[in-house]
Amino acid sequence: MSDFTNLVKARRSATKFFEGTEIADSELEEIFQLAKFAPSTFNLQHTHYLVVKDQERKELVYEAANRQYKVKTASAAIVVLGDLEAYKQVDKLNEGFLHLGIMNKQEYDQTVEFVNGFYERQGDVFKREEAIRNASLSAMLLMLIAKEKGWDTCPMNGFDPQKLSQSLNIPSRYVPVLLITIGKEDTSSQRPRGYRKPTGEFVHYNTIS
Repeated sequence: MSDFTNLVKARRSATKFFEGTEIADSELEEIFQLAKFAPSTFNLQHTHYLVVKDQERKELVYEAANRQYKVKTASAAIVVLGDLEAYKQVDKLNEGFLHLGIMNKQEYDQTVEFVNGFYERQGDVFKREEAIRNASLSAMLLMLIAKEKGWDTCPMNGFDPQKLSQSLNIPSRYVPVLLITIGKEDTSSQRPRGYRKPTGEFVHYNTIS
């Protein structure tokens, strides 16, 4: 099996971490430096991450996450955020192409106008769906990168988004998509991996009926 195949099979949702394990900012930076290559619509890079390592602030996350103990024992709690206003940065994100001559001024202006108009026409529901969709892609890549670097993670949706946003002073333009705990897993009570359906039960070709 390839290294990537082994990595995919090795990644598990860690439910218990060794308490007191520190993760250096430099190690987190290495993970994020790779996670930034996740795909995003129009390269708008909707995803923002809020890393919570401070114990006092981690206690706020713990409360917002229905007092799930793995938040307390994790090396860090990472809030995955989707930017509802990511499309408004399309001009800045494409300036490099303009300056390098990859886009001429007309192409640049058309791109900015199209992306802004597209999001505005689709409305708030679409903006929220886009924020969640793109942040989810980034979060999955982050968890694989973390595993490759020897760290275990657990994606969590069992939290109160409003309480989390209020507790951490998250601006309203960002929607909390996931909470990811990261650390070194204590596998002493780890269960076998849950049943996975055979592909014939979830893969369909040409029609789903």
